[in-house]
Amino acid sequence: MLSKAEAKYIQSLSQKKFRQQENLFVAEGLKIIAEALNNPFAKVKKVFAMEDWVRANEKFRSRTEIVTVTEADLNRISQLKTPHGVLALIEIPRSEGFELNTLKLALALDGIQDPGNMGTILRIADWFGVKQIICSNDCADIYNSKVVQASMGSIFRTEVFYTNLAGWLTTQKNTIIYGAALDGIPLRSYKNIQQGVLIIGNEGNGIRPEVMQHISQKITIERFGEAESLNAAVATGIILAQIV
Repeated sequence: MLSKAEAKYIQSLSQKKFRQQENLFVAEGLKIIAEALNNPFAKVKKVFAMEDWVRANEKFRSRTEIVTVTEADLNRISQLKTPHGVLALIEIPRSEGFELNTLKLALALDGIQDPGNMGTILRIADWFGVKQIICSNDCADIYNSKVVQASMGSIFRTEVFYTNLAGWLTTQKNTIIYGAALDGIPLRSYKNIQQGVLIIGNEGNGIRPEVMQHISQKITIERFGEAESLNAAVATGIILAQIV
């Protein structure tokens, strides 16, 4: 049974300030909840699900609290237009003590503000085995429900760190910094980049000047048509497909 107080509490987590205050975010849908429950590092605090899901997933009761709710209950607490039968409250991982793995390629995002783009970039990074993402403080919150949905579970397999990106880059003295730009070396010239940081800029404005000054090598996706720019997630996928 879902109380009014609990429903109100879950609804409050749609706002970033309450997610940060409670250190919890909401995930919804069969695939994403399955990913969370099967990931030993995801701390699932509570699951709210319809009876069919509960019967099929009794094995997870030893890991987390499961509450059976009605379709009407899910409609009250879901952040989606069409609820997917199950919703979970998951603990936000602590990001203190982030250390860049200098033996691997990492991704840095400068001002990626569209939640759909952010979630898709998480998914793309996961696909290509990029395990660390450094975000400027004004990037979309990865625990926004739209980001969580778009990530399709990749949020549980990717380490994300928010910081003053320009300031953080000043500390990376021995790291090669690549940046997606319009005036760089053609992408086809790059092969098998195994180390360093690749920066993807804002959807409309690209990489900010204070971040651009730290870039060692600019990478340009060759243009053959008349389109003015590429979607940030699309650009990320194209570049990683060539260099990883």
